[in-house]
Amino acid sequence: MSRLSVDIGGTFTDVVLEAAGRYVTTKVLTTYDDPARGVMQGITEVLTEGEQTAAEVTSVLHGTTLATNALIERRGAKTALFTTHGHRDAVEMALENRFEQYDINIDRPKPLVPRALRIPVVERLASDGEVLLGLDETSVVAAIENAQSQGVSSIAVCLLHSYINPQHEEAVAALIHKHAPDISVSLSSRVCPEIREYERASTTVANAYVKPLMAQYLTSLEQQVKDLGVPAQILLMTSGGGLTTLDAAREYPIRLVESGPAGGAMLAAHLASRHGYDQVLSFDMGGTTAKICLIDQGTPLHSRSFEVDRSYRFKKGSGLPVRIPVVEMVEIGAGGGSIANLDSLSRLHVGPESASSDPGPACYGLGGTRPTVTDSDLVLGKLNAQEFAGGKFALEPEAARQALQADLGQLAGSAEELGFMVNEMVEEQMASAARAHTSEWGREMASRTMFAFGGAAPLHAAGLAEKLKIDSVLIPADAGVGSAVGFLLAPVKFEVVRSQVCTLADLRADEIQTLLNDMHKEAMQVLSGAAIGSDQVAEEISAYMRYAGQGYEIAVPVDRSLENMEEKFSAAYKRLYGRTIPGMEVEILSWTLALSQIDDGTAATEISLQETKLQSAGEQSYFDGGERLDIPLWRRPNGKFSEPVAGPCIVIEAQTTTVVPEHWQCSALSDGSLFLTKSAATEAHRT
Repeated sequence: MSRLSVDIGGTFTDVVLEAAGRYVTTKVLTTYDDPARGVMQGITEVLTEGEQTAAEVTSVLHGTTLATNALIERRGAKTALFTTHGHRDAVEMALENRFEQYDINIDRPKPLVPRALRIPVVERLASDGEVLLGLDETSVVAAIENAQSQGVSSIAVCLLHSYINPQHEEAVAALIHKHAPDISVSLSSRVCPEIREYERASTTVANAYVKPLMAQYLTSLEQQVKDLGVPAQILLMTSGGGLTTLDAAREYPIRLVESGPAGGAMLAAHLASRHGYDQVLSFDMGGTTAKICLIDQGTPLHSRSFEVDRSYRFKKGSGLPVRIPVVEMVEIGAGGGSIANLDSLSRLHVGPESASSDPGPACYGLGGTRPTVTDSDLVLGKLNAQEFAGGKFALEPEAARQALQADLGQLAGSAEELGFMVNEMVEEQMASAARAHTSEWGREMASRTMFAFGGAAPLHAAGLAEKLKIDSVLIPADAGVGSAVGFLLAPVKFEVVRSQVCTLADLRADEIQTLLNDMHKEAMQVLSGAAIGSDQVAEEISAYMRYAGQGYEIAVPVDRSLENMEEKFSAAYKRLYGRTIPGMEVEILSWTLALSQIDDGTAATEISLQETKLQSAGEQSYFDGGERLDIPLWRRPNGKFSEPVAGPCIVIEAQTTTVVPEHWQCSALSDGSLFLTKSAATEAHRT
């Protein structure tokens, strides 16, 4: 019996087969014209190498960046927004704030729905859900006809205060299904039943925008997997770190936006618990982006807000907000395929534009001509041209050198010096993002251990650690396909949210218990679809609370008894802000309830490794910024090695390469993870 895990990234599609107590992994270039084609290619490869048949596969776990890319590249469906008369411009007015105070050319992403397709309908609810003006069905039918005449294939319905009373939205959906059954529908009362009109509308529109695309892809993938002879159910990774069913993914594809990075966070959390690290910085660098996440006491930070397509790096408010359960992390356009260029003042920039897999970096020899981080790594000697991607195809060093000289030659340096500049720039960008993220969350950096995975992360982990003053780096086995491995460790999970505003003094426990019971039933429907019984789930409840008059709330974990809520809020508030505000009234805005599959210990494959030695692969010419050196090249064994090796050296494996700089040493932990420490560090590494 075996399990498959698939992660579609911007450059590579990673596939992992878990069978017979081991992982079989592969990387294939992402096929943009039909992503399922690359998936099936990878599945066929690992089944063949793992000597497994399709019929032996018991589950297929999947994460993808397709929804994210569709939003960023504006490749979604032609979408209309039906909203309450007088509120059609809410998605364009946004929060009416300036995220960059002194930039006179400030800009933000345009709404996904142009004004002509933001169509009002006549109705009105009060803030408590009372019907002030009944739904005018004639206006709805006219709106449907308007949308049809403009070739709309998806409709988002977001009526004022529908989070508290969905009856008007449900009636609109019924009319759409009657008069335009081929048009996809997303209701805000189902997608994001939360207070705050702009964020609710933005989330619902984003869901509607990617829904037809994702439904088509998921249906195609499901059929191709069945045609291959795989009898197993496909489960999708969500941005919140849990797995969900195909049906739920088709209905709420917006929850898949950060599915790949969430898988990496789950792997890092598992390793943190396994090796006993309380404070971890998770560093995931692939072909297109780099993701940084804080993990404390074995748990990654979580949030219910996320921004897609930020027009200003690191600037909150410059992107499209979505309200979904998400693993909190910072993501920047700094991957192996990130393109280096000079601006009008001849200043070096790296990313966020990526060469992706088509045409790819210049050194791939697939038609790319612009210099990327991977080209720089190759010229510096961080990569071995013949061993890249397990030797599937050889890299072209001369093409990389020519690309660097052609585009960056104004900086007046050799190809090696230009490559070193690109490396320094991309590592500093990642370091800046990490500093901003930890500062925003009030956390410290220096005491953390870095966990690095993804195809490009081990190449840059030690350099990034130096900039962040981190002395130890853990690189897990199969690091190059870390997110896909993380899917295998994730539970089936679904979270439901409801807004019901009240102060703690006015809290009616019986009403809240009824609300929580309804939320439990809704979440259980999804888990039941994944064949998870009610006796196999754990329940987590959070109340989103604030001091009365504040503009933002914080998540406070509570239990079913609803006891000691004020004390729990005060403790959470003080932990985040360092103090409380005595005498202030506390209010609750929303409740979340998540059901997750109980970990029975079978998710993690325990691999028994033999003691072995690193295999020498000769020497490699390496440029460290000052001079060319011939340094040892080691091949990472399928086991653990007892004697540490000193840097500078390079450790190669099928899916990634680890660079061990001067003044660092590399050893192996009991599970085959590489452990890099600065030579001067006194803390003994853990096994």
